[in-house]
Amino acid sequence: MAELNIANETLSDLAATIQNGIGGSLLTMTYTFGELTITVKRDDILDVLQFLRDDTQTQFWNIIDIAGVDYPERKERFEVVYHLLSPRLNARIRIKISTDEETAVKSATDLYPGANWFEREAWDMYGILFSGHPDLRRLLTDYGFEGHPLRKDFPLTGYVEVRYDDEVKRVVYEPVELRQEFRNFDFLSPWEGTDYVLPNQDVGAEKGNEKGGK
Repeated sequence: MAELNIANETLSDLAATIQNGIGGSLLTMTYTFGELTITVKRDDILDVLQFLRDDTQTQFWNIIDIAGVDYPERKERFEVVYHLLSPRLNARIRIKISTDEETAVKSATDLYPGANWFEREAWDMYGILFSGHPDLRRLLTDYGFEGHPLRKDFPLTGYVEVRYDDEVKRVVYEPVELRQEFRNFDFLSPWEGTDYVLPNQDVGAEKGNEKGGK
C-alpha cells in the first residue's frame, strides 16, 4: 500500500495504527478533505469496527451514519459506507465495504446500537441485507412498498401510487397512472412540453438566440 502524505500528525498516527491493527483486513486507504477513508474486506467488517471502537489509540465510539451507494455496473453493485467519530481524537473516519443483492453484511448493531435505524434505512432504500439485525424492516417507505427507491434502476414513476381512501378508511395501492405524457425538455424552461409554450414566450426565437442568432 502506497504511503500517504498526511500533514496532520493525529491522522498520520491514526493511519499507522490502523495499518498495524487491521492490516490483514485492509484493502485500501486514502486521505482526502482532511479525513481518512479505508476499504476493508466485507467479512471482516465487525472486527474492523470493534478495533476502531476499542483500541486505546482510536476510540471511535460514535457511529454517525451508515450509507449505501449503488454502482449497477459493478459485480458487487453496493458500497456500504460507515462514518465514525472519535471524541478522543476529534477525528472522523470512513469505512467502506462492497456487497451484492444477495450477500448479507454482518449487522453492526451489537457494537453500535445506533446502527439499527441506519441499517434499516439502507435495506429500505437499496435492499442491502444485514444478517443478525434484530428488526430488519422498512423505515421510510410503507410496509407494502415495492422495490428500493434509491437504486439507480428504480423507475422514476415507481410501481404503484399510494393514497388514503376516505371511504374505506385506509391506505390503498393502485397501479401508476400518468396523467400526462413524459415531457421532452429542450432546457429553455422546465415547464415546457412538446405542445405547450409558456405565455408570451417565443421558443423559436430563444433557440435562435441560443445559437448566436438575433
